[in-house]
Amino acid sequence: MKTIINSNKLTALSIFSFEALAAQCESAGPQAPRDIDSLQGHNKRVFAMAPPKEKLNLCNIHFHKNAEHKAKDFSRIPVASKHAGFQCNAATTLTAAELKPTQSKVCGNVKPGDTIEVHWVHSSCDVEPGPTLSACLNTHCSNPDLRVETQVFLVVNDDNALDFTTLDYQGLTNGYHQAGPLPTNTGTPVEFLGSTTGPSYNNQQCSPLQVSWSVRPSCAKISINSLARWCENNRFEEDHAHGIRKLVTDPKLLAPINH
Repeated sequence: MKTIINSNKLTALSIFSFEALAAQCESAGPQAPRDIDSLQGHNKRVFAMAPPKEKLNLCNIHFHKNAEHKAKDFSRIPVASKHAGFQCNAATTLTAAELKPTQSKVCGNVKPGDTIEVHWVHSSCDVEPGPTLSACLNTHCSNPDLRVETQVFLVVNDDNALDFTTLDYQGLTNGYHQAGPLPTNTGTPVEFLGSTTGPSYNNQQCSPLQVSWSVRPSCAKISINSLARWCENNRFEEDHAHGIRKLVTDPKLLAPINH
């Protein structure tokens, strides 16, 4: 979950400035991303788990190049790549057809065989979906419950694979802004307390924002052509895969996972 603040929208609220969001790790709460197969965590700061996504407003969708989190199914370390993170293990078994290059660039830097981690960010604020994390906050709701639904995808050149546009914002459901149905065949989501992610943070500079994470433990295949269509036209102004924060492994920076 990248932390980007639109200063034009929130100039009156200095708490939302990038500088105000910076926090040293010794005083920060639990962090993300993490290995979701490891239950260990010793961070002493506790906050309530956010409500389920059906009781929150979808406020942002974005994705990262490679998986920020790690799990058994996405634990392959990229070879000869400038990108950190992890790849779906199944990337080594794709067919030539699934790996066929596209005729033009997709989302700036995505190609068949790549792994992406998608974040559907939800907020308890009365907000509408929009660009950047600022869409999740407003002047009347500066400390919302935040939940990030997460799915790691293996990008393939196969139009029979999952259509990314079906996972886009679909409008109001029971009074809440919601995305389309997320995959249900990629395992029971692992839930834990953490923070925002993205390359702005590391083990010396931590994120202070409190996030309830829900990370599905298995990869799913996604059609690169559908991803291209989404990047060409979406209300979140997303047109490329974002960078990642390296995996957090220090138990003092992690919350325990309760199964």
